[in-house]
Formats: sequence, structure tokens, C-alpha cells
Amino acid sequence: MAEENKQFKKPLPEITPVNQPFWDGAKAGKLMMQKCRDCGTWVFCPRPVCGDCASDKLEWVPLSGKGKIFSYTVIREVVGQALRGFAPDIPYVTAWVDLEDGPRFCSNIVGCPIEKVHIDMPVEVVFEDSGEGVTLPKFKPAM
Repeated sequence: MAEENKQFKKPLPEITPVNQPFWDGAKAGKLMMQKCRDCGTWVFCPRPVCGDCASDKLEWVPLSGKGKIFSYTVIREVVGQALRGFAPDIPYVTAWVDLEDGPRFCSNIVGCPIEKVHIDMPVEVVFEDSGEGVTLPKFKPAM
């Protein structure tokens, strides 16, 4: 019974030396991603070497934050103990966004009724302060 009244926090990412530039960029209102200087591959999630050529010559590049929805899903129920913190947000949209700069990025679509979300919808990044010291990139319809 007491379990029903318990507030569950949303899981937040662990900030590490490898991903710190991504989270610092988000806090500053910039969407950042690693790019390999040897082969030109975009690298996400952040890591110490390129997944395509194993080069350690990765640089952090600011992205425009503009793109189009490639694919999306509507989350309508919480599955698993670890995700119970998201229950108050249901229903919500998680999408793959094809960024103008080339890479694809996964995040939530906000500021839009679920029934209006569609494939190829133009979107732009917005940043949401979690209140826990982490700023999260999300996407809203582009104006």
C-alpha cells in the first residue's frame, strides 16, 4: 500500500569524462555530437573511439538542432521497475530525428499533441532542465 504513494524519480544519465562535453553543451543550449576526424562518422552515444574505424581522433561538433522525424512511437504504459518515474508523463512520444547535419538522434517530442506528430515533421531541439543538474535535449515542432 505504501508503495503506491511513493514518488519515483526518472532515471538520469551518469555523467562521465567521456560524455561530459555532451552534457555541458546541453546545459549551454547546444546539441553536441562526436565526429571522427579520420573517417567522418558521427559517433553517438559518446565513446572514446570511433565504432567504424577505431580511431581515437574524435572531436565534439555543435549541431544545428534542426531536423525531421524519421520514426516515432507513443509510450502508453510503463514496463519495468526502473521506468516507473516516467508514469506521470504517459502518454509521451519518443522519436528518431534525422538532423540536418547528418546524424540521427533519439529523444522525446514535446510541445505537440500526440495526434499531430508525424513522419517527416520538422522539429528543432529544446533543452529541459531536469532539476537534478542535468539538462536534457528534446525536440518540438519547428516554427
